[in-house]
Amino acid sequence: MPPRHHPPEALLTTLSTERGRLTRLTHTEHLPARAARYAPWPEGIRTEIVRAAGELGVEQPWAHQAEAMELARTEAAVVIATGTASGKSLGYLAPVLSDLLDGTEARNGRGATALYLAPTKALAADQRRRAAELVPNRVRVALYDGDTPPEEREWVRQYASYVLTNPDMLHRGILPAHPRWSSFLKALRYVVIDECHSYRGVFGSHVAQVLRRLRRLCARYGSSPVFLLASATTAEPAVTAGRLTGLPAVAVTEDASPRGPLVFGLWEPPLTENVGEHGAPVRRTAAAEAGHLLTELVELGTRTVVFVRSRRAAELVALQAQDQLGSPLAARVAAYRGGYLAEERRALERDLHAGKLLGVASTSALELGVDISGLDAVLMAGYPGTRASLWQQAGRAGREAQGALAVLIARDDPLDTYLVHHPEALFANPVEATVLDPDNPHVLAPHLCAAAAELPLTEADNELFGPSAAQLLPVLERRGLLRRRPDGSWYWTRRERAVDGVDLRGSGGSPVQIVEAPTGRLLGTVDAAAAHTTVHTGAVHLHQGRTYLVQDLDLENSVALVAPADPPYTTSARDITSISVLSTDITEEWGEARLSFGSVEVVNQVVGFLRKRIATGEIMGESKLDLPPRTLRTRAVWWSVTEDQLLDADIPVDQLPGAAHAAEHASIGLLPLFATCDRWDIGGVSVPLHPDTGLPTVFVYDGHSGGAGFAERGFRRAVVWLKATREAIAACECERGCPSCVQSPKCGNGNDPLDKAAAVRLLDALLAGAPPVAAGDP
Repeated sequence: MPPRHHPPEALLTTLSTERGRLTRLTHTEHLPARAARYAPWPEGIRTEIVRAAGELGVEQPWAHQAEAMELARTEAAVVIATGTASGKSLGYLAPVLSDLLDGTEARNGRGATALYLAPTKALAADQRRRAAELVPNRVRVALYDGDTPPEEREWVRQYASYVLTNPDMLHRGILPAHPRWSSFLKALRYVVIDECHSYRGVFGSHVAQVLRRLRRLCARYGSSPVFLLASATTAEPAVTAGRLTGLPAVAVTEDASPRGPLVFGLWEPPLTENVGEHGAPVRRTAAAEAGHLLTELVELGTRTVVFVRSRRAAELVALQAQDQLGSPLAARVAAYRGGYLAEERRALERDLHAGKLLGVASTSALELGVDISGLDAVLMAGYPGTRASLWQQAGRAGREAQGALAVLIARDDPLDTYLVHHPEALFANPVEATVLDPDNPHVLAPHLCAAAAELPLTEADNELFGPSAAQLLPVLERRGLLRRRPDGSWYWTRRERAVDGVDLRGSGGSPVQIVEAPTGRLLGTVDAAAAHTTVHTGAVHLHQGRTYLVQDLDLENSVALVAPADPPYTTSARDITSISVLSTDITEEWGEARLSFGSVEVVNQVVGFLRKRIATGEIMGESKLDLPPRTLRTRAVWWSVTEDQLLDADIPVDQLPGAAHAAEHASIGLLPLFATCDRWDIGGVSVPLHPDTGLPTVFVYDGHSGGAGFAERGFRRAVVWLKATREAIAACECERGCPSCVQSPKCGNGNDPLDKAAAVRLLDALLAGAPPVAAGDP
């Protein structure tokens, strides 16, 4: 059966009305088609590139591509922030490859070089293929990552013109070995940073410092490369690009690519007969609902991708659809996720593109830049965390200007529930700003050590690394990491490599190694800060679709020993947390109430864990743990109300703990709508009478040392954030609180106590004195 294209409205009607599920469809949005706008090729783009683009079907660039090509010749940093399938690659590849072609005419054949950074290996491999299609072989394009053989690495260093790598390899492999890369760095004309919206939080802050170290070494070798960034649509892309690179940036945001009409449905799975913690109602999982919808779309001959949040879910959704379809259609459904071999991924992409595959269940591996076109429908099993990712995923359908269907299926979660009942939050608001804080001292300090090991630091470097650098250098000297010489420069003093003290994707500290006990095989690592809650003894650990049980967490040696297992349950840690205010940066009076932002110290101790049945979420048992407390110094936003306000809101003393706890949970669940974070990036504490404020206080803090910018974003957007929190609780149809409103999957107290009704009254009291929302603020 070949794929069949059904009008998206008809598909949505079939899935909802004809199957008796109309109540699950909470909203339908119709997005009109958009015609293409073209522009002539700018001067300076080589005829070879123009000719090769023509052979690929591109006679003229779209207007935003041409604008980016022009700006690449005049600006220090340019960011292209347009939609999925808008040809961002051509926008930066044409000027880059043109200059590299010019460079081949130099005596050594490498008069110009360029560096490409991608967040994933798959994306770098895809980019190599695209570059090869546009440029003659004399421009030498090469991958340089952890899989590159040693003998090939030497060739790349000496001869490659366009090197494709990732931030981790730049940090660990290229910058510390800069003398061996001197000829490449000396000729470096461009640095391309793809999917730059993915560099956020602590990871983005680390990458920002890696890029500053790169700029410093380039200056040492006499080059000053142009930074070209590509991003999904994001708020303030020029600000984000400037923060990431440390350079003033210009943004290209007017998308001139064609787009077919898109029908976008919001879908809420039904309540089940199962009950969760404290008897709370539980909805059918988004993954199970997606499996059924995928089955029906495949039966209709509709080419469909389901985006899920985990590798395990990708396998389970594909398996569910295969079981329901039976032969021969089951063979036309597959899973796609990280961990597959490159050949397997390419084969799946080809089969999907050619129509051999009708259904694919995928992690976000298919979201980032991999070229799959001709899809009719996209299902999203759960909000992907940001509006940028939502549109990135939805944009995978209808890439050849035909009509397409996108459906967001809500998880049993406050944010998802809020969104499917408040469509304006998705469709009437711009996408988020990418949040990162390169000046975080916990991030900056190890990069100063790495920079000093690469070249001694001088006062001139303080401007590059930011205002905190000068204050941190003496601290690093006292720790015995740096030494100041009589000439005023700072040197790295240790024998070990400074870069090994930085985990780009963590928050510093030695990551805990996850080792398969029967074989001794290293499966991966987890941040030290997360180890107590994720790989404690008895925890269920997932790796590449396989399930393991943690046999022992050895904190002294930073090792978690695991063994293959297939338990019928998942685990969630139980902990106790206290918080103290170290300093208050800024306070706003909201009538009698008060909103503050500043530095805090969080002391957390994991004391046990729950086992929850996978199929139903019911509690199977609880086990105690004996782990040491952990201390985190970070940034937080907090709000306090007075006793008079509590009296006016009819919240007696015995209801206050449950009211504050419920408001804290819901506010954590909703913050990702206003800052590009996941609820697992942030934490919270509610205290009926906090010793530092002397009042009932709710804190929401960044879960990373020194902060990641999320709490600050919450402070800046507090009125709209807390109004949305109040609305999410009040609108939920449950009686006493459930996972859709005030229960949290990460609660250390077993979601007890929680008082849903009192939480609404508490937030009403707080918001009564809040300042008016600025015009245009969502």
